[in-house]
Amino acid sequence: MSQLLNRTATPLVTGLFLVSLVSGVALFFHWAPATFHAMHEWLSIVLILPFALHIWKNWRPMSAYLRRPVFAVAMVASLAAALAFVVPSASNSASGGRPPQFAVAQQVLNGSVDAVASVMGETPEALDAALSAAGFTVADSSQSLSEIAVASGQPPEAILALLAAQGS
Repeated sequence: MSQLLNRTATPLVTGLFLVSLVSGVALFFHWAPATFHAMHEWLSIVLILPFALHIWKNWRPMSAYLRRPVFAVAMVASLAAALAFVVPSASNSASGGRPPQFAVAQQVLNGSVDAVASVMGETPEALDAALSAAGFTVADSSQSLSEIAVASGQPPEAILALLAAQGS
C-alpha cells in the first residue's frame, strides 16, 4: 500500500484539484455550465479518496501543521467564508434555500399559458403563437409551461429564454 500511496496520492490530488479548479472557474463565469456542472460535482467527490490518501501519506508533516496557530486561523477563515454563502441561502426558507430568482422561475414554469401571458402583458393567443413558433407543442392554454416543454421534448429553460426574449 505504501508504494501505491507514494506514486498516486499526490498526483491524483493535483490532477483532480486542477480539474475542479478549471470547472469551478468555468461555472463561476457561466461558461458551458451544462458541460462543467456534473464534471465539477462528481470529480470533486472522487477527489475525497486521493485527498484522504495524501493526508495519510503525509501525516507526520500534516500533524506538525495541526499544532501551529496558522492552521487554526486558516480553518476558521475557510469556515467563515463558507458560512458567508450558506447562512443567507439557508435563511431564505420561502424559496427552499435557493436563490429567489430560481423560485420565481419555477413558479412561472408551473403557471399556465393563460396565467403567464397576463403577467407578461400579452394575450394567451400571442404567447401560444410564440411558443408554437419556437417549436413547442401547446395542446391547451391551461397546460403549465413545464408540461408544454416536456411534451415538446425541450428543456423548461428554453421556455424561460423565450419569455425573457418576449419581455425585452
